[in-house]
Amino acid sequence: MQTLYSMRQTQSDNLEKEEKFLFQSIENVQDLYLIMVSTLVEIQSKEDTLIEISRNKHLVTKEEKNPNLKFVNNKVLNILTENKSLLNALEDRKINNWKLNDDYIIILQQAIKESSLYENYMSNTKSNFEEDRDFIASVFAEIIAPNIKLYEYLEDHKLTWIDDIPLVNTLILKQLKAIQNTENGNFFVPKLYNDTEDKEFVGNLFRKVVLNDKELAKEFAEKTPNWEADRIAEIDTIILKMAICEFLKFPSIPAKVTINEYLELAKEYSTPKSSIFINGILDNLVKEFETNGKLKKTGRGLM
Repeated sequence: MQTLYSMRQTQSDNLEKEEKFLFQSIENVQDLYLIMVSTLVEIQSKEDTLIEISRNKHLVTKEEKNPNLKFVNNKVLNILTENKSLLNALEDRKINNWKLNDDYIIILQQAIKESSLYENYMSNTKSNFEEDRDFIASVFAEIIAPNIKLYEYLEDHKLTWIDDIPLVNTLILKQLKAIQNTENGNFFVPKLYNDTEDKEFVGNLFRKVVLNDKELAKEFAEKTPNWEADRIAEIDTIILKMAICEFLKFPSIPAKVTINEYLELAKEYSTPKSSIFINGILDNLVKEFETNGKLKKTGRGLM
């Protein structure tokens, strides 16, 4: 969707170039995911180093000699630090952003230690797994994800990440809340594609939407007689074309699945009323396509 939007804005007609950009953008989303998850690993490492430096000072306070290690010994942080799926992915994708820009880790570390979350968590030295998990999930949701300096860094690093940040952070938070008290925590870096068919589908959908642009636009133009083309949000137009393309060009995808997926996209990326507008058009189109035989779905229960 974002690549189609970019093509419209730049009026590009280089299909091969834009498809390459599409797949590169998808890979970049995984890099963003790894960069965000690794903030937790690096913050723990930075705090552990700070404690050791303080312990080895010439004049050591009682608190520095016997520090509260509850944060650096947090079980969820330990799981992430030793998680093979995460470590392998960081190495494969060569993610070392925080080694090169540790000032952002220091900013996040300080923000955490100045928070009431941290104060309450560190108020005693005892902990259990549930408390550790809840604390890390809250730290990520309330301190790391919304940090302005971090957002500015990510925006400067790759402009295409702006729209991806909320999606990636939501996924990470969901994973943090689901971590189990096992060796690997049942935590795995998600795959970009389930299989080769998934990747092929992305490319096929992109090409078919671009190559059938006018045909797809005609399908909903008559359903919006009270709306001039320039009054329909650009994103809504793209969402409608993608959904209609799935209706007509991808017989194995149930119409209901298509509608639900694109309504979620509309809620996330378009105007507040867009999902209602799009739902009405798609519902009417499905009924029309069923009547005139244009909706040809294969397999059981795929209507």
